[in-house]
Amino acid sequence: MGVYLSTPKTEKASEDGENDKLRYGLSSMQGWRATMEDAHAAFTNLDGLTSFFGVYDGHGGKEVSRFCAKFLHHQVLQHEAYAAGDLGTSVRKAFLRMDEMMCGKTGQKELALLKAAADHSSSNGQNLPQSDDQNGQTNHWPSEEGIHSGYKGPSSGTTACVAIIRNNQLLVANAGDSRCVICRKGKAHDLSKDHKPELAAEKKRILEAGGYIQYGRVNGSLNLARAIGDMEMKQNKSLPAEKQIVTANPDIVTVELTEDDDFLIVACDGIWDCMSSQQAVDFVKEQLRTEKKLSAVCERVLDRCLAPSSGQEGCDNMTMILVQFKKSVDQKPSSKQQPGPSAK
Repeated sequence: MGVYLSTPKTEKASEDGENDKLRYGLSSMQGWRATMEDAHAAFTNLDGLTSFFGVYDGHGGKEVSRFCAKFLHHQVLQHEAYAAGDLGTSVRKAFLRMDEMMCGKTGQKELALLKAAADHSSSNGQNLPQSDDQNGQTNHWPSEEGIHSGYKGPSSGTTACVAIIRNNQLLVANAGDSRCVICRKGKAHDLSKDHKPELAAEKKRILEAGGYIQYGRVNGSLNLARAIGDMEMKQNKSLPAEKQIVTANPDIVTVELTEDDDFLIVACDGIWDCMSSQQAVDFVKEQLRTEKKLSAVCERVLDRCLAPSSGQEGCDNMTMILVQFKKSVDQKPSSKQQPGPSAK
């Protein structure tokens, strides 16, 4: 099919970081795929109050995943709902805003820059190029209503699974089939749902929007039902963004962290195709007995999942973020704590 290499690229891009409440490690690897389409974002101190971790699993190209890794977390901060303490609304709007931003002239230029930089780099997505909007700031992103050209937005797309931690509250937002899992008392608990076309709610929306499912794929091509980008699947002008054949509208889950919570895994389906949530949690627990560097644990998961030959499970790009909670989770409300986000 031309999508696999003769030998896998097993070089890994890894990093570690921490603040007073958590530590994280991450690693990504191209593997057997001909290109690396994953990207990620990890910030222990997004604004002095919030930590942000995101995995973006691109398909059909590299540029949309990198666009999200560069801009999505800034959109969370800039929405008026965030300042009001409504994290859920600001995150939902940020997911949907990605599609809006990519469809104008500025977005088209940014995508082209990201693609060109990725094509000329061996980076796995964390060294994102700079453009006119330095550091991803989008305060002055121009309003681009109206017809500019025949450009309807990118045909490529990406999943988005983000975990946001503020005080003792964890919010997970997901669109697509990347996944977030928390280890609580040694047990794996999924905090996101894989958005596959055969799920009843997804199938209903796809059909009502004029799409179809063939061979388990939306319109015979896409094997997930929600994504950022994929704008050819979002052209029904009579429907809002949430009801298009494919939607960027995320599911959002909010939980309160307790002393029972050990760590969090955010990873693309390259991991989950090879391990169940509990298998991944068990593997990480075992590694943490002897390994303190969290990125090294992620690297071992990637190696464990890598297929011995092409054409089988374990041939996808792989990205994993591991967040370990320090056992100093404050059980008392902080005097600076803001109102909790909506979980709807």
